[in-house]
Amino acid sequence: MSKIANSVIAPNEAAEMDLEGVRRLAQERLAPNPSPGTSYAGDVTPGEAWQILAESTEAVLVDVRTDAEWNFVGRPDLTALSKKPLLISWQRYPDMAKNKDFSADLSAAGVALNSPILFLCRSGVRSISAAQHCTAQGFSDCFNILEGFEGGHDDNKHRGLTSGWKMRALPWLQG
Repeated sequence: MSKIANSVIAPNEAAEMDLEGVRRLAQERLAPNPSPGTSYAGDVTPGEAWQILAESTEAVLVDVRTDAEWNFVGRPDLTALSKKPLLISWQRYPDMAKNKDFSADLSAAGVALNSPILFLCRSGVRSISAAQHCTAQGFSDCFNILEGFEGGHDDNKHRGLTSGWKMRALPWLQG
């Protein structure tokens, strides 16, 4: 079993949980009464996302941020898992228009409709939209990664210091 962050997402507090436990917790984190057509598999912490990627050969991480974010802020490094993240923008930079080919891009990358798909953005907002959209398009196992790559702002309006993939010390690359 892997150590993963608990539902409070405290870095110093971890719980041992199997993948089914992670799935149950992810589902519980969803709003109690989601609107029709807005449901998806659930919300996972960055640590839980890593566990799913490590323990499921079919699992894929889709980073939905923009080219600028991947190149200047960084991107997840899944080398230790012998995987690579899929870099498919949910919105196109610089106008931030929705990528109308998102589902087609996902399918073209070889993602199966029943694969566990973990969506990551900067702070966990665009990734919810991507998870909802793909669920509506027939992908059955879509997760949002809470906190995103950089997390929310701290008191000085800086990201990456209070939450997120980077702050949780998960592997990442820059440049």
